[in-house]
Amino acid sequence: MVDLKNQYLKIQDQINVGIQEVIDTTAFIKGEKVNEFQHHLENYLNVKHVIPVANGTDALQIALMALGLKPGDEVIIPTFTFIATAEVVALLGLTPVLVDVDFDTFNISIDSLKKAITPKTKAIVPVHLFGQNADMEAILQIAKENNLYVLEDACQSIGSEYTFSDGRQVQSGCMGDIGCTSFFPSKNLGCFGDGGAIFTNNDELAEKMRAIANHGMVVRYYHDFVGVNSRLDSIQAAVLDVKLKYLDKYAVSRQSAAAFYDKAFGGCDKLIIPARSEKSTHVFHQYTLKLVDVDREGLQKHLVDKEIPAMIYYPVPLHLQKAYADTRYQSGDFPVAEKLSGCVLSLPMHTELTKDQLEYITKNVLEFVEK
Repeated sequence: MVDLKNQYLKIQDQINVGIQEVIDTTAFIKGEKVNEFQHHLENYLNVKHVIPVANGTDALQIALMALGLKPGDEVIIPTFTFIATAEVVALLGLTPVLVDVDFDTFNISIDSLKKAITPKTKAIVPVHLFGQNADMEAILQIAKENNLYVLEDACQSIGSEYTFSDGRQVQSGCMGDIGCTSFFPSKNLGCFGDGGAIFTNNDELAEKMRAIANHGMVVRYYHDFVGVNSRLDSIQAAVLDVKLKYLDKYAVSRQSAAAFYDKAFGGCDKLIIPARSEKSTHVFHQYTLKLVDVDREGLQKHLVDKEIPAMIYYPVPLHLQKAYADTRYQSGDFPVAEKLSGCVLSLPMHTELTKDQLEYITKNVLEFVEK
């Protein structure tokens, strides 16, 4: 699904120099490389504060901890997403309130969001799924009207921009109160292990989240908050600092591959290509097709037999997951998410796809669905 080796080979000299500098200084934790990457990412995102942490899930948890929510407070999240979004809500004793998604964009449904708000609602977590921003202008207006926090899950969308009706363009993860991302190796900006970051323009929240990520310390050995131990190590920061320089170029490569897929599949009525929002750029963390009257498992096996990886993101929506079984929700409650879980298939999407590979992939997909 992702060709990390060939991506590395193109920048290996820069990567190796950065890693060697960390080894030479032996500043493996909270080293200068972390500070450099933090500042470079703040400049790239045009955001006041970036707090590097150990992974994307920690980023979400620390962000929620900083908001001061209490057990029983409700947090609205889409039911069609990776489990981490709900996981952190549940771990903190908060109440996840699930909502449906938009069939075209995979992102949180504005109508479902409005209906889910109660007096106990404290926060909304829009997930910018597969590389495209949710309708943030509408979400922020709803949050303002109801005095709610907005915590953006931008783990799949870093580098994507959202355009507001007044013409402002803002980076993904930098529109709400807090944004979070993951640097898992397969992400658009990925390191060589685990990593993550939190974004905010709020000085008070930034100070609190930095402390929470470091055992709740503001001053060494003086613990003002209940905290966790979540740090981005210096070697990962060195890798990310190099790759950040290429993030926009990587996005163009992914968009070019997506355009090739679109052209190949656009005329096939059994394949629905990914929709593009008029308000958001799409950086294609995944290229996800919707299948119409196609044997999905058969197609996936056909592709695997041809040495083409294909993945199902996500086969079971959150409200039907065993760990999140809840009497509030039954099968059929979120028809769009359930339909998507039954028909989506993601194809290889990365920066190193060649024309020959794309032709081979599309030829084999069409060979199966049009037979």
